[in-house]
Amino acid sequence: MSTSTRFDTKIAVLLREDLEPWQRLNVTAFLVSGLGTQLPELIGQPYEDADGVPYLPMFRQPVLVFQGAKEVLRAAHERALSRALPRAVFTFDLFATGHDDANRAAVRAVPTTDLDLVGLAVHGPRNAVDKVLKGARMHP
Repeated sequence: MSTSTRFDTKIAVLLREDLEPWQRLNVTAFLVSGLGTQLPELIGQPYEDADGVPYLPMFRQPVLVFQGAKEVLRAAHERALSRALPRAVFTFDLFATGHDDANRAAVRAVPTTDLDLVGLAVHGPRNAVDKVLKGARMHP
């Protein structure tokens, strides 16, 4: 596939702009793992090098990473919910947890409108994802 391929859908991650660099990387990795598990059509075929060593498959299309203020993230979350787009969230509370069960419990303990979001991943038709990300800017 050439780099000029235009996909009908978009995978996007929106990060809160005040995160430390290590937090940005960690949040992005966690968020996209959620999309890959629930949307198998996003995953391509396994890789193999010239020596026949196999590697795991990855997304078939690019993941675009954006950033914005806390308010931009909150608005994007509301728009993703209203459009029923597949989504994954990462809240500030998850930086203090140590395992998956604790992560889920931390999110479950907070009402939707009170989530302290630091990251959001969404997938959907290009125009719908673009509308969700209104006000965000590409991550440098």
